[in-house]
Amino acid sequence: MASPEIDALTLALARLPGLGPRSARRAVLHLLKKRETALAPLLTALSAVKDNLATCSNCGNIDTTNPCGICADHRRDARALCVVEEVADLWALERSRLFPGRFHVLGGRLSALEGIRPEDLAIDSLVRRVESGGVDEVVLAMNATLEGQTTAHYVAERIERFPVRVTQLAHGLPVGGELDYLDEGTLAQALRARRPVA
Repeated sequence: MASPEIDALTLALARLPGLGPRSARRAVLHLLKKRETALAPLLTALSAVKDNLATCSNCGNIDTTNPCGICADHRRDARALCVVEEVADLWALERSRLFPGRFHVLGGRLSALEGIRPEDLAIDSLVRRVESGGVDEVVLAMNATLEGQTTAHYVAERIERFPVRVTQLAHGLPVGGELDYLDEGTLAQALRARRPVA
């Protein structure tokens, strides 16, 4: 049997998304075997993040600085604002390196079943950002779920009075997707959003 400290580490890792008890045990064993090359750097990185973690007061991103690196980057196009549900969505779009503008994290999506109302999200701060000027386009990058699309519709209504172009990410067929394996909703959206062949 392992010591209480090692058991506590295993239990802590098992609570992470995507890791169960068995995966956590394997990770702990790896860390213990590779103390100098794996455990020590992990502890240093965790400590640095813990000590410096901040939520960006501009956009809601999680970073080690406030404002975050994206908001502080003067090369970013401040006229384009991409609205996402969660920080994970922001990070996914950033990995693509295709959006040159800034972001706004709502902190969730509207959901009557879960009791999440507009005032529970960072919608008012988004409206203030748009109202203050300097934004030409707001890209609604919500997930293609009923709640995500409800949130996008609500946000669009809240900012329609401002002189900004409101756009939404395209939905439909994924690259490499085979029609036979796609659900009806994805196929329907792809048919509605069809365009001429160039």
